[in-house]
Amino acid sequence: MSEASRVVGQPAAEGLARLDRGRFLPGNRKRLSAPGMRTFLAIADLWGLDEGQRLLILGCPARSTFHKWAKTAREHGELTLDVDILTRISALLGIHQALVLLHGSEREGIAWLKTPHHATIFGGHRPLDLVTSGTQDGLMAVRRFLDAARGGIYMESMAALDGDFQPYRDEDLVIS
Repeated sequence: MSEASRVVGQPAAEGLARLDRGRFLPGNRKRLSAPGMRTFLAIADLWGLDEGQRLLILGCPARSTFHKWAKTAREHGELTLDVDILTRISALLGIHQALVLLHGSEREGIAWLKTPHHATIFGGHRPLDLVTSGTQDGLMAVRRFLDAARGGIYMESMAALDGDFQPYRDEDLVIS
């Protein structure tokens, strides 16, 4: 069976991990939704996020929907969020965990998140601006950046990388 013809959720013949579709079934989403929302709310409180930022992170649900989710989660009620919302919450949890691991304390990690950064991906803006951009890509980009930093890869700003760059002069060009 070719790599492209494998069905998602089917075991891989050569030991390659495959995405298990069962994780997206309503029962699993229901099991994860309320605890995930409670944790999201706790981190949002810790980070000092306003309602608008919270809505952006969650993909812009209606305010009334967000408040219903929050109330249900806080009261330990039953809640089933969709895959996109759970993915966004998961990314935020990963960002928070990485900040604590990299900076040694929540306070230092939050300060990093709220400080302009000159790595190319941030372009002089605060990482929090990318987290609250309203896109899942923004969340995942910050998560990947921090995961790479945890793995020892630190992405310097372009200014730092190009600090010794000398532009070519006309006499350096050889045209044959």
